[in-house]
Amino acid sequence: MRDAAIWSAAYIGAAIVFGGVVVMVGGATMGIEFFACYLSNEALSVDNLFVFLVIMASFVVPRTAQQKALLFGIVFALITRTGFILLGAAFVRIFDWAFYFFAVVLLVTAVVLAKPEAAERRAADTLVIRIAKRFLRTSHNYDGDRLFIVENGRRVMTPMLLVMTALGGTDLLFAFDSVPALFGLSRNVHLIFAATSLSLLGLRQLYFLIDGLLYRLVYLSYGLALILAFIGVKLTLQALRENNIPFINGGKPVPVAQVNTTASLAVISIILLLTTVVSSLSMRGRAQNAVARVRRHASEYLDQRYETDPAEREKIFAQLLDEERQLCALPSKYKAHISQEDDLIKLLRQAHQAHDTRNPR
Repeated sequence: MRDAAIWSAAYIGAAIVFGGVVVMVGGATMGIEFFACYLSNEALSVDNLFVFLVIMASFVVPRTAQQKALLFGIVFALITRTGFILLGAAFVRIFDWAFYFFAVVLLVTAVVLAKPEAAERRAADTLVIRIAKRFLRTSHNYDGDRLFIVENGRRVMTPMLLVMTALGGTDLLFAFDSVPALFGLSRNVHLIFAATSLSLLGLRQLYFLIDGLLYRLVYLSYGLALILAFIGVKLTLQALRENNIPFINGGKPVPVAQVNTTASLAVISIILLLTTVVSSLSMRGRAQNAVARVRRHASEYLDQRYETDPAEREKIFAQLLDEERQLCALPSKYKAHISQEDDLIKLLRQAHQAHDTRNPR
């Protein structure tokens, strides 16, 4: 945890220093564009981390192999985002209606994220996970971080390859809304690439740093929806001011208000701050986080593949006991909203029985 905090601070510090250099070399406007792109990408990356966490839990990735899986996911994300940024730049240059298209993509995504069931849907098995499990046949056991092993004389894939496929597919899906959002804040491809790279490079450390807090961000989807909707509206206004589409105002520019870069940075910063503060103070967030952590640690303890060291397994069980106490201390009105409570009780009973069997009194 300490190392993750130090490295996260180092990557954020590097982004701030880079932004300062951009201000000195390119001026205040360019610097503000960079910070607006960086903040937006960082916020969308947290949502990306949430899905990474779901994938890790779904495949019960051993703790020792999570670093490699995350590293692959981040490198693949950097490659795909670079490709999408270059395609986006070409798209804007070739097609007059590109900004209208980007605006529609962002507004539709914002509506989807703002739906009440968005958080539940994210927590369920994603489409990518279901496809990967259906079409990729693997061995049942991990072998460290190896991708292939020999089993019964045949070379077969390990679940680690399945995990990497799911992470890569998820990265592709997230690129569809993150790249249009960045073009809504800046047209400078170099700035967009720099902001994307700096936000992604610190993602692995950020994962381990806020791992236990991700489920507490209950209003994250609403905050992201507001940010994407804001950028979508900004893109629409920008497209109208530069309009040359024949069936819109006779192909002439439409005199509409313009949202400057400083205002964009201020709006994004305020939305992120309010989302984080409200989520942190929310009892609903505390309840959701407690339930998620109890499920997760009970599943980890029951699965022998996750951790084989007896001492580490005892630490997981101790965490489980502490989280059970936190769950029991919640007000009754929040306990009433626990989803699949019977399954949770059954899971906890199995974990306690397994512990009693391994540690007879």
